[in-house]
This record gives sequence, C-alpha cells and structure tokens, in this order.
Amino acid sequence: MNDRPPAPGALALVQSLVNSLDIETGADRLGTAEGRAAFGLAEREVPAARALREALRTACLAHAGVHPRGRSTAALDGLLAEAPLRVTVDPAGKAALLPAAAPDALLSRVAAAIAEASADGTWHRLKACEADDCQWAFYDRSPAGRGRWCSMSVCGARAKMRAYRARLTDGGATPH
Repeated sequence: MNDRPPAPGALALVQSLVNSLDIETGADRLGTAEGRAAFGLAEREVPAARALREALRTACLAHAGVHPRGRSTAALDGLLAEAPLRVTVDPAGKAALLPAAAPDALLSRVAAAIAEASADGTWHRLKACEADDCQWAFYDRSPAGRGRWCSMSVCGARAKMRAYRARLTDGGATPH
C-alpha cells in the first residue's frame, strides 16, 4: 500500500505488526498460519497480538497528530507495563534493552523496539496514515517530520482531491 521504505532497525517489527491488518480490505495476516509464524505467535496468542497492534496503531496515529475518538495511547502504555525487559551490556560497554524472559514474546520484543527507538529519537517518526480507510504505518523520513499519508500518490492525492472538491462545493465555484 505504501511506497515508502520500511522503518529502520527494530521499528520495522512494530511497523510490520501494525500493517498486518489491511483496513481497506480487511485482510488480517494474523489470521493465517504464515502471518502468525512471521511474528512467532501461536494461535492462542492472536487476540493479545491484535490488541497490541491496535494500541500501536493509535500511538502511530498520535505521532501523525490524529486522535481518533474513543482511542488513547493509555492502552499501549498499559500493555507495555506488562513487558519484562532487562538492560544488558555488551563487551564494548554498549547498553541495550532485551526481553527479560521468553525472548520470543511479541510484547517484549515490541517494548524493546520502542525503547530503542525512543532512545535514538526515531519512535515519533513511525506514523499511521491519517486516511480513515488506510491507517497504514509508515516511517516519516521528511526533513520536517510532517508526513501525513503513507503514500502521497494514493492517500495524499485522494485527500487533496477531497479538499479541492469541498472547496468547490463550499464556494459554489465550478472548475475550469
């Protein structure tokens, strides 16, 4: 859906999880064996992964300045509070956050990715497209960090066309 390159580093996991649901078509990769395998999930873990996905989507929308009614980042905050992490130090002295137990647990891997991205200043650039029928996660590489759509040629063009038509309707003008 989006024509942008993937998010850098560990944020690619978060982006991939958010994008495991195509809102426009309703296709949910977590509903397939291949999709679950991509995230190391058992079928019984899918409801929790879906809740995490939507909480992440809400945070990505907030990064884009969109705050859907009835949704808040408090859900993600609550989920992340349950993610056991530990600080490790490598032989060169570099510190990192890693899952404390069950390193394959999706919640802990996501929490570690968010912590890493927060530390390096990239977390706020993972956004969700503001188009209601899209909300695809994208990494905003624009210099000002003001990207609003996953694809300027698709969602951006649609939004600009809707705004143009609304101005014509509101102003009573006709296109030339």
